[in-house]
Amino acid sequence: MAGFRALLFALAMAFVCMDRAFVGANFSKNMIITWGKQHVNMSGDNLSLVLDKSAGSAVRSKAAYLFGSIEMLIKLVPGNSAGTVTAYYLSSSGNTHDEIDFEFLGNTSGQPYTIHTNIYTQGKGNREKQFRPWFNPTDGFHNYTIHWNPSEVVWYVDGTPIRVFRNYEKEGVPYPNEQGMKVFVSLWNADDWATQGGRVKTDWTQAPFVAECLRFRPKACKWKGPVSISECAALTRANWWTSPSFSQLSSDQLARMQQIQTDFMIYDYCKDTNRFQGVMPPECSMPQF
Repeated sequence: MAGFRALLFALAMAFVCMDRAFVGANFSKNMIITWGKQHVNMSGDNLSLVLDKSAGSAVRSKAAYLFGSIEMLIKLVPGNSAGTVTAYYLSSSGNTHDEIDFEFLGNTSGQPYTIHTNIYTQGKGNREKQFRPWFNPTDGFHNYTIHWNPSEVVWYVDGTPIRVFRNYEKEGVPYPNEQGMKVFVSLWNADDWATQGGRVKTDWTQAPFVAECLRFRPKACKWKGPVSISECAALTRANWWTSPSFSQLSSDQLARMQQIQTDFMIYDYCKDTNRFQGVMPPECSMPQF
C-alpha cells in the first residue's frame, strides 16, 4: 500500500512538471465571467476564484465542444474549506442537458477533500462516484482531465484514470453524444450539503476562500449546433482522442484505476441498493471498464 502511494505520488509529480512546461495563455482568450465578477481574477493562463459571504464566482468557456479532452490544473481552497465547493465540469443547457462533473467538496482543517464525480444524460444524473484524494490537493496544482469520445467518458487525476462511463446506448443506456457542452469552473457555498451532509457549516471567519487554476486546455471538436454532430463524429474518427489507445483503457491503466477505486473510492452509486430500492441503473450490470 505504501509503495503504491509512493508510486502514485511520483507519477503525479512527473505529470504536473510535464504540464508546466506547456503553460500558455488560454483562460483570458477562451473564458468569460458568468457571475461574481468582483471575485474573479483572470489573466492569461491564470485564474483565481474567490468566495466570501457576499458571493462566489464562476467562469465558462466561450465555445462548446463535442468529444475531446478537457484538462486543467487546479489548486483547491486550503485550510478550513468546509462548506465550499470548487466545481469543474462540462454541461449543455436546458432541461434535457448533458453534463460531466468534477466537484471538490471542502472539509475542516486536517480532514480530506471529497472528489465527487457525476454524469448526466438527457437531464438525468444520479450516477455519483466519490473518492478521497491520495495527495494534498491544496498544496500545489494537480491535473484534472475529462476525456470524452463516442466510446467512453474517463475522469483522470494527474494522468491516472479514476472512473469510466462506457457507451451502452445500444443496450438502452443514454450516452452524451448529441449535445455540445461548455466548460464551467466555479467556487461557491454549499454548506447545506457539501460537508458531512450539511452538518459542518462554512466558517466565514476564514474567508476569503480562494481556488486557483492554470492551463485550461480544450483539445476537442468545437460544437456549432446539431449540424455539427456528423462533423465532430467524422473528425473524432480521424483524431487522436478516439484512437484505440483512447477507446478503452490499457491493462496498465485499468490496473491503476482498480487500485484507486479499491483504496480511495468512498461511494459508488452502483453499490447503493437502498437508494435504488433494488432496481439498479442498467449500466451497473454491464462491464464498467
